[in-house]
Amino acid sequence: MKVNIKVKNGAKAVACVAIACTVGFGLVGNANAATAPATKADSEQLILGSGSTELRVTKGTASKTVTAQSSQLAAAATTPSATANTLVLYDTGGQWGKLGELYAMNVANLTGHFGAFTARPVSTYTAGQMNNFTATIYIGSTYDEALPGVFLTDVATSTKPVIWMNHNIWQLTANTPDFQSKYGFMPWFYDNVAVSKVSYKGRDLTRSSDNAAGIMSYSAMDASKATVLASAVRSDGTSSPWAVRSGNLTYIGEIPFAYVNETDRQLIFADLLFDALAPATPERHRALVRIEDVGPDSDPAELRAIADYLSSQNVPFSFGVFPRFRNPNGIENNGVAEEYTLKQRPEVVAALRYMTSKGGTMLMHGWTHQLTGAANPYDGLSGNDFEFFAAHVDANDRVILDGPVPGDSVAWATGRINSSKRDFQRAKLPVPTIFEFPHYAGSAADYKAVRSMFTTRYERSLYFYGGLSGTIDNRTFVGQLFPYTVNDIYGSKVLPENLGNYEPEAYNHHPARHPADLVASAQANLIVRDGFASFFYHPFLGTEALAEIVTGIKAAGYTFVSPASL
Repeated sequence: MKVNIKVKNGAKAVACVAIACTVGFGLVGNANAATAPATKADSEQLILGSGSTELRVTKGTASKTVTAQSSQLAAAATTPSATANTLVLYDTGGQWGKLGELYAMNVANLTGHFGAFTARPVSTYTAGQMNNFTATIYIGSTYDEALPGVFLTDVATSTKPVIWMNHNIWQLTANTPDFQSKYGFMPWFYDNVAVSKVSYKGRDLTRSSDNAAGIMSYSAMDASKATVLASAVRSDGTSSPWAVRSGNLTYIGEIPFAYVNETDRQLIFADLLFDALAPATPERHRALVRIEDVGPDSDPAELRAIADYLSSQNVPFSFGVFPRFRNPNGIENNGVAEEYTLKQRPEVVAALRYMTSKGGTMLMHGWTHQLTGAANPYDGLSGNDFEFFAAHVDANDRVILDGPVPGDSVAWATGRINSSKRDFQRAKLPVPTIFEFPHYAGSAADYKAVRSMFTTRYERSLYFYGGLSGTIDNRTFVGQLFPYTVNDIYGSKVLPENLGNYEPEAYNHHPARHPADLVASAQANLIVRDGFASFFYHPFLGTEALAEIVTGIKAAGYTFVSPASL
């Protein structure tokens, strides 16, 4: 998993983890990737990585069971002024049946940008149900999942938009005798030739070389009846349809939530949702910048310099603050433990007020940005470690997420957040109203606690199996980044961070990430008709690289806005 490393007083300090959208299964404490069986279901890969992070999903018997929000509560999530209502249907059968719900959470969260959603197993579908929704999305994750006949009939006869992903389209063609003549295309077989990019709206989106899954090919494609929306580009330069639309039916020949990063073809799906749920949406491209890992140990001069630069460019910004610094192991302090708060660092407090006066919005970034003196996963130093989730570094120098911390509960997380609030108040600073998890990680109980105390998070997030069906498995989860604001299955508004951050040096098996890389990611995100280019930046890196990123994002056509306006 990618972490951002700085040298501070000679000590290693680690900034926020950038979790990309990944999903899979593994073994607790086992860093080796599990692989899908070599069968006709081989279009599903079970341990998925990304260009910006590695997230290994672990599954074990020691996981704690937590009661999740009901699907009715999740379905009630809405976006202000949004009116769409989406039905999300998913598979549950087979050896990898859990994938269906994990993918459904990906989809449900994205539809939360447009309005309400209801997510349920496709096996529960009843006749005429899709007519009660703006659109229906079916995620075919299990090969040959038995689909209800009434569902197949309704797809073929309804006038409401239907988006179908991946498997079991052959059941629809078999149930619709005139399928080819009606829709103008005919799915054929999964083509396993390597595909490294997908072309859409004149731009090439990436597809990871680690993704060996096949993409549906076609035996017929009548251009007078069917429109190819996006094309999969093979290594030899030839292409084939990736997404096809005919009438009310849109078919995508894979599930675009595996092995993703900031420029991945998942962005195509995020944009296609506008056609089904908000087709009149005008083109608009906004940008966000967040200054990261600000604490009592921050350099006030660095904070002021960042604020001065952004203000000079008329760029509103945010800054994530943890109000208590802890160094329980005395790193670079002769082994002497130290702890202090914002109140004890008045120069830092003054710099935070200065940042606010220059257009900054202060966020709560946890309480101490670490947990105990034990490594989680590094050294217990504030800014380095996870606070709300357990992690370790494996033998291959990768950070592995392990699950909830000992003693985790809604009450425990609430207590830490209340402690953070008190430290802001003691420093005579306003308590932030937007929350960001340290290293973008917490348990289902922690997300529930945050939801009860904040309406908005600003981050990439984790979503746990059982979040839709009812009993949480805290060791089986999916991480997700968003190209626009969403109301997620936890019932929170989530502001996007989808470009990552400037990282001048390679480490943890990840390449360096330069300003040009962030700008290229912003350019790729232009395919999303009402999307964002959102990144974070550490103040100790100075303003030169920040200026390159801001200038490049503006030149791409984005307008910077304040998170408070969202």
